[in-house]
Amino acid sequence: MMRYFIELSYRGTSYHGWQRQPNGMSVQEMIENALATILRQPVSIVGSGRTDTGVHAGQQFAHFDQEEPVRLSPQLVHSLNSLLPADIAIRDIFPVRADDHARYTALSRYYQYQIIRQKDPFLAGLAYVFRPALDVERMNEAADLLRNHTDFESFSKVKTDVRTFNCRIEFAYWERNRSGTAADLTFHIKADRFLRGMVRAIVGTLLMVGQGRMSVAEFDRIILARDRKQAGRAAPAEGLSLVEVAYPAEVFSNRQNPASHVRVTV
Repeated sequence: MMRYFIELSYRGTSYHGWQRQPNGMSVQEMIENALATILRQPVSIVGSGRTDTGVHAGQQFAHFDQEEPVRLSPQLVHSLNSLLPADIAIRDIFPVRADDHARYTALSRYYQYQIIRQKDPFLAGLAYVFRPALDVERMNEAADLLRNHTDFESFSKVKTDVRTFNCRIEFAYWERNRSGTAADLTFHIKADRFLRGMVRAIVGTLLMVGQGRMSVAEFDRIILARDRKQAGRAAPAEGLSLVEVAYPAEVFSNRQNPASHVRVTV
């Protein structure tokens, strides 16, 4: 049995998230259908994580298994992309070790959440239009507290099948962007894992801090409460993008095109 990693990116606006759904089109289903057409047999893929409906990915990984070796080439990637819609792009396919797992071998995930202050046709569906004034310094003071905690049940969707709510956050901060180059404000957060809805819940709660509707101390108490009802409303999906998934270097040891291992902005 041979295992392969796929590196891809997608704009999630038209999809019901990453994971295959019974009543809606998913990114996973689109890729599985394309692979099945090319390889002439059913293919099941496992992603590094499950993005929600409307969430984007500048870099996502998935793996699949095949009994017979797959003939890898730029033409294979081109053929898959020809079958996929314009909002999903395969970047590379490469062989990995049998025990490398797109989800469990990953060391970290890095997300960004983009906010714009007024309507922008070039960022439509990729950023949240939020007009109220924000105290970014206070938001960063609160965001920095996230690194002091490991249990984030207060920011997790209530009905979720997980054994632990623990995550190790490496960094979390807001950045004002240069005018005309990107969204007006970007939230950066990186951790070893994320709970369902976690980033959007954190962003929504930090926006309350930025508006003066919640103090930094109250934000800290919400984390300690381990109660989703005490946190703010989740920010809309369109502003959120998975921008990087990190793995041990050994995962890429058999990669023929290491230059393709770059983050893509969606």
